[in-house]
Amino acid sequence: MPNPRRSAALPPDPHATRRRPRRLDQAGFTLIELLIVVIILGVLAGLVGPRLFGRVGQSRQAAARVQIELLGAALDQFKLDVGRYPTSQEGLQALQQSPGNAPGWEGPYLKKDVPRDPWGNAYQYKSPGDHGEYDVISFGSDGSAGGDGEAADVASWGTEGKTK
Repeated sequence: MPNPRRSAALPPDPHATRRRPRRLDQAGFTLIELLIVVIILGVLAGLVGPRLFGRVGQSRQAAARVQIELLGAALDQFKLDVGRYPTSQEGLQALQQSPGNAPGWEGPYLKKDVPRDPWGNAYQYKSPGDHGEYDVISFGSDGSAGGDGEAADVASWGTEGKTK
């Protein structure tokens, strides 16, 4: 006995979409078109990328200058309270922990630990300094004295407001 459900013709679904056969020239992007787009993007990245990466070194040096200025402000506050700058032996840690022989110490003078320079090296501190009452120095990306570009030293006497 035939199944009545199967034998009855179903009416066409008005919401069903019909697929039209695609012509070969309408199949999408060709390989050549995709290669041209990839080449254009590569050329743009080659032109713009080096300019953006060159500014990373400049921003690190600017950050080092700002940190040295902030350390200078903390050192000045230390001097107002104690009457002297920390010695070279006490170092910048005297801004965080009382050196013991500093009556009037009201620190800590920094909200966080003594920062490292933007390249991950410790700031060098000397008091009395060669260029003022104290010297704070970052040796740049190479971590050694001297250098050019991103490896150039950033020092407290090279910033505004600190003179001998």
